[in-house]
Amino acid sequence: MAYQDVFILFWNLVTESIQEERFAKLTMAKTVGKPNLKNIFVRPIYAKDDFKVLVKLRYASKETEDVEETHSIEEAFEIVKQRLKAPFLTVLLFTTTKDVTFKINKKGAGSITENAPTFRDITQAKTDA
Repeated sequence: MAYQDVFILFWNLVTESIQEERFAKLTMAKTVGKPNLKNIFVRPIYAKDDFKVLVKLRYASKETEDVEETHSIEEAFEIVKQRLKAPFLTVLLFTTTKDVTFKINKKGAGSITENAPTFRDITQAKTDA
């Protein structure tokens, strides 16, 4: 299945984990080539009436400062989606019940795998981040 279709299924798991307050963080990793943008981290900001995320762009070059911005989850979706395949091939979703990995292979097909959770609660994700 084309990676775009599988990514929509993956993102549904992201939004579901947010609605159920199980979302710990999201990480984009494994780049194509050696781009300056090394990682993207998306961390939750749980508020009483609103949910936002902190999006951090981490760069390999010491000359380029990392960028942190607060966004809605819809805006974060666009940031992540724009960087799929170029440069990132892997997106990891960490929740309190499972870890979910989205990968794009060399042929452009997407896949989703699930593993045991890295984080047991949201506060642990905040301190480990």
